[in-house]
Amino acid sequence: MHKRCVKPSQPALLVWHVRFTSTLGTVEAAQYPAHWEADVVLSDGGTAHVRPIRPADADRLRSFYSRLSEESIYFRFFGPHPRLSDREIARFTNVDYVDRVALIATIGADMVAVIRYDRIEPGEAEVAFLVEDAHQGRGVASVLLEHLAATARERGIARFVADVLPANRKMMAVLKQVGYTAQSRFADGVVRMTLDLTPTETAQEVTASREHRAESRSIERLLSPGSVAVVGAGREPGGVGQTVLRNLLAADFTGPVYPVHREARAVAGVRAYPSVTAIDGEVDLAVLAVPADGVIEVVKECAEKGVRGLIVVSSGFGETGPEGRARQDELVRIARAYGLRVVGPNCLGIANTDSSVRLNATLAATIPGQGRVGFFSQSGALGTALLQRVAQRGMGISSFVSAGNRADVSGNDLLQYWEEDPRTDVILLYLESLGNPRKFARLARRISRRKPIVVVKSGGTTQGVPTGHAAPVLGLPDTALSSLFEQAGVIRVEDLIQQFDVAQLLAYQPLPTGPRVGLVSNSDALALLAVDACVRAGLDPRPPVNLGARAGAAEFGAALSSVVQDVDAVVVIYMPPIPGPADEVAAELLRVSRDCGKPVLATFEGKIGVPRGLRTGAAPERGSIPSYAAPEEAVRALAHVVRHARWRKQPAGVLEEIEGVDTAAARRIVLARLGRAALEDRLESRIELDPSELLACYGLTVWPAEVVGSPEEAVEAAERLGWPVVLKAADPEAAKRAGTVRLGLSGPDGVREAFAGLTEQLGSGAVLAVQRMAPQPAVPTVVSVIEDSAFGAVVSFGLGEVTARLLRDEVYRLAPLTREDAAMLVSSPRAAPLLFGGYGYPPVAVEALEDLLVRVGRLADDLPEVARLDLDPVLVGESEVIVLGARAVLSSPQGPRVDAGPRRLG
Repeated sequence: MHKRCVKPSQPALLVWHVRFTSTLGTVEAAQYPAHWEADVVLSDGGTAHVRPIRPADADRLRSFYSRLSEESIYFRFFGPHPRLSDREIARFTNVDYVDRVALIATIGADMVAVIRYDRIEPGEAEVAFLVEDAHQGRGVASVLLEHLAATARERGIARFVADVLPANRKMMAVLKQVGYTAQSRFADGVVRMTLDLTPTETAQEVTASREHRAESRSIERLLSPGSVAVVGAGREPGGVGQTVLRNLLAADFTGPVYPVHREARAVAGVRAYPSVTAIDGEVDLAVLAVPADGVIEVVKECAEKGVRGLIVVSSGFGETGPEGRARQDELVRIARAYGLRVVGPNCLGIANTDSSVRLNATLAATIPGQGRVGFFSQSGALGTALLQRVAQRGMGISSFVSAGNRADVSGNDLLQYWEEDPRTDVILLYLESLGNPRKFARLARRISRRKPIVVVKSGGTTQGVPTGHAAPVLGLPDTALSSLFEQAGVIRVEDLIQQFDVAQLLAYQPLPTGPRVGLVSNSDALALLAVDACVRAGLDPRPPVNLGARAGAAEFGAALSSVVQDVDAVVVIYMPPIPGPADEVAAELLRVSRDCGKPVLATFEGKIGVPRGLRTGAAPERGSIPSYAAPEEAVRALAHVVRHARWRKQPAGVLEEIEGVDTAAARRIVLARLGRAALEDRLESRIELDPSELLACYGLTVWPAEVVGSPEEAVEAAERLGWPVVLKAADPEAAKRAGTVRLGLSGPDGVREAFAGLTEQLGSGAVLAVQRMAPQPAVPTVVSVIEDSAFGAVVSFGLGEVTARLLRDEVYRLAPLTREDAAMLVSSPRAAPLLFGGYGYPPVAVEALEDLLVRVGRLADDLPEVARLDLDPVLVGESEVIVLGARAVLSSPQGPRVDAGPRRLG
């Protein structure tokens, strides 16, 4: 057997184990990266913990093996093998985490599955796995294989081989369905399967699909329980537990409800139980309303009972400080270890209006009726007010989740659920932070194509971050978050009123096909306000049809029928100075709008929501006409929806192969520089790098510039580079100041004069550089990459003019970039018309600029070690793009990027 020591490709946080003694003698401590451990969701919605095996797992392995069927053992060892010897136990639990790696899945204290590889030659390892019979069919083997493949790639292994008995169809199915390129051949009574571990688009799609189904199922189990226990439901009215209990009963929940109280025989007229384990029926969902210091003990009882999900409304956790955060971490650790998902703690609860469930496990007595809107609120205190406002508007919901501290279940989990939920057409999110922003963007970009997502994001970009979750945008301005929402098709609004305004339009009316807006009104003044609002919002208002104060149903119906033919949406304003035939007008508007296929919205007597006369049924349904207090609010909501509809029309874009890219060479450059830093004991510091050679690996050239210390050195540099030249400040900060560049220097005297002038302006210690003069005219732009701790690689673009810099006229997109992403980057800044021939500027090479952005995005995605990359300036001329300045900063990443690699929770 060929073995070699393969070290990790990048430094990472390590988990250490001490010396131990076994039948093999004393063995030195081994180590593995901390990111090899993960909580995962299984295909049925339960959870498990994945981690490398340890020497201390010997007894756990024996117990696991004793629960296996004879068939499972036969398939693993190709024959009867009733027990593992002490030598085998020692060998299987003692691995070096390089040439021999084993991962186990645990639920509670029990091992339920194990997978391992043993290197048999450089780049190739043999793989085998075992899953306890009681847990087969839950997707355990698939998720373990994903994680083991990721660890193998880190250790330089490119292929897995497995010898499988022909009758072992389950193992062959797992190996084939993981999405990697697989080959198989039959010889000597066994099937040898070979898996190429190179990540493929198919493998990534398989992983994402499995993640989606598993997380969707885990939320479905929470929102559609067969029974609910309320732990801490006291006898005194007004208590938290009794409030939840009474709300469950008032909603007429379709399953049994079990109050749990240590002493009471009954609560709210329902038989009570002293503990969860004493309940004589199954419990799917438990609501915990006990003091924080008693929650952990109740969670253990729930795990013993087989409860599937928890809602922790109790406070006293991460929101209270370090002690509370530690208690919260312990809560999540125990719950996930036993297969439970947790909503909260410190939350309002959850609700499901489905008539087959009728679940109101919240502290809010008022729950809106059935509707097509899914609503996620991170705030518990705000949730009650939000639900009341939704109900007041007559806008129903499909389901509601208040996540509180969001220690486990997050908005991303709900997105996975609502994507498949046939009862949900529109998704509303109130967020104070983003736990996994890159995953959010990935999910939202897919889901927004079918179901609009409307977000209110409060707290800036670094506030309200719950324990256990990364801060959303460290080092990026809030405008970056808006840009990234835009990339994903998310509708970001400023406040909750706007969110409900947009939601009711999306819930009841079709999407507009363009920006043309027709206006029908009985008030000249209100019509003019609507026109002004349209212009400010970037819409195209047509001359309003003013019907006069006495217009009735016939006039409104005829006008709407005429106007709707030549526009993309219609705003109807009905505000009679004296009470008029409102019911007749509403009925006529509904009749005309029903089959027009275009959105119709109204300011109907200043009412908010969907008045009864504008509903298509007893409750608002598709085709109902939403009403707004003022025409400006209607137009504002319409503008958001028009932009979303325009985004949907754009091609989704695909990542394509780029010519002239040598990723392997680029990685060698980066790792060599980091290696030198390690030898210099500067591995933890940020390392400056001239990125010219790195950029060349991606087909990009940086024009050379020579730093000079005297006028004569400047003249000599100009002779080498070729006339004409520029003399400029070499320091990046000084270069941002106006007047620090001297252009078009065509001779020695001009260079000397420029040197003297810049030295006087910047001071005697100024660092100057000479560079060949670029062709004119050209528009200066700035391209940057930021490796954000939460979002990963982010590409920014803006114009390089001083005014644009001062106004932070920049846009952002997640790397890697499609051609469509690059086109949006170029066209989105407010100063973008300068690139397209606006204001007398000649059109420039926009396609070449887009190509540069795609290449920079590829670099950013390939190399997480590039913490910062600035191309400044990038001159965009009529026929080419020239990079005149570039600088990079490297740092050693601590493990894989968030949302990179195999499935994991958190």
